Amino acid sequence: MPTYDYTCAKCGEMEVFQSMKDDALTACPGCGCKTFKRQISGGAGIIFKGGGFYTTDYERGSDYKAAAKKDASGGSNSCAGCPCAPSTDD
Repeated sequence: MPTYDYTCAKCGEMEVFQSMKDDALTACPGCGCKTFKRQISGGAGIIFKGGGFYTTDYERGSDYKAAAKKDASGGSNSCAGCPCAPSTDD
């Protein structure tokens, strides 16, 4: 159930758990004051716990690192003789 922020003239701010289908409260559940208004909330943040959510959370294998190093240094052009290579005839 969502948490809604309300402000009461006498009690101040409070959070109320309500169903999304429920109408906004018009009276304070604490003191009964009629100046009870629902506020716009900033929402909740998402917290990921555990490993694997970031690229730094796991270590790549040595084969992957070697291939990445080869790609970064230029490596070999495997498309030099294939039909997908760009044409130099203009």
